[in-house]
Amino acid sequence: MLRTLNPSITSTPLCTNSHIPPLLIQLRLWQRNVTDYASKYSQKLENAAQQQGATVEELRTRVREQEPEPRPAERAPRLQQDGKLASSFQVPRPGSSIRKDSSPVKPLSGILNTERLLSKPHTAEQVSALWTAFHASRSGGTGRGFICASVPRETYHSMLGVAQRYPKFVFPVPRTTNLEGANDDDSKKAYEFYVLQWDFYDAPPPPTSFSDPFTPPPKLDEYANPRVATAIFTPLLEFKLRQTFATPYLVLTFYPELASSHGLVLLRGEITPSAAKESATGDYLLSQQDAQLLAHGLQRFYLWSSNDERKPLLQDFHERPGEFRWEDLLKHSDFGV
Repeated sequence: MLRTLNPSITSTPLCTNSHIPPLLIQLRLWQRNVTDYASKYSQKLENAAQQQGATVEELRTRVREQEPEPRPAERAPRLQQDGKLASSFQVPRPGSSIRKDSSPVKPLSGILNTERLLSKPHTAEQVSALWTAFHASRSGGTGRGFICASVPRETYHSMLGVAQRYPKFVFPVPRTTNLEGANDDDSKKAYEFYVLQWDFYDAPPPPTSFSDPFTPPPKLDEYANPRVATAIFTPLLEFKLRQTFATPYLVLTFYPELASSHGLVLLRGEITPSAAKESATGDYLLSQQDAQLLAHGLQRFYLWSSNDERKPLLQDFHERPGEFRWEDLLKHSDFGV
């Protein structure tokens, strides 16, 4: 049975602030203090305004305008106290690894110090030797995960022309098998096919030997560097399973920045690291030897001679796919380096 509430309790008025959040109570108290402050000195403000022949609002505006602006050190003290934060706002030097075009390829200046390289005269042979020594020093001095080469400008022009016409192809990489009952060497041979995809980007400007923001850049038509190109290799099985999401095993990048000055296009090959702890190719998805074989195969199929038997294979793959024969491709699978 419910008991009746005490009338004296129910008739007692509740506190009006009991259901108001504390923050709102503080805000109201602050507004009240501001109002009291303004009313307390209103007479003095009016007297001061009359003496200067202005209204109270005009007097307040003059005071605000006369207040000194905060110094840069007071405005952003964190930039001086936090070195990491300050360094993130530094303006990058011209010729750094930031591209000014839409190409995703890191410029050559992001790999080599081209300003220092061009500050002293170097022959094409010396640049090629520096490029090779640089990549040999990678991965703790082992050179693992990289291949490199120096391509003459005329050779790169010929290769680029063929690649733009036929940007896709397949390459067989020989594999050895242990089949029981196989006596001859041919029966023990197997092949793993890799898909090649070329991509092309705008020609880069020639690098300079100094950074002067007031010096206008040279005209591109006076140098006419060729376009940047990349060649991506991925296993055929990987490509069939994932299509455009397939993992690239080897990426060859051609850097033509020094083509106009030294007649060289620098080639850099990067092998994708392996995520598996234990792999047949070590810490990478592809062995150094297989990467060299693919790069050499690209050279053999995209640098034609006058009566080259590989030329019809590349043409049939694009123009007459019904006539393309895998058996003919395997005849040219010896990419020995």
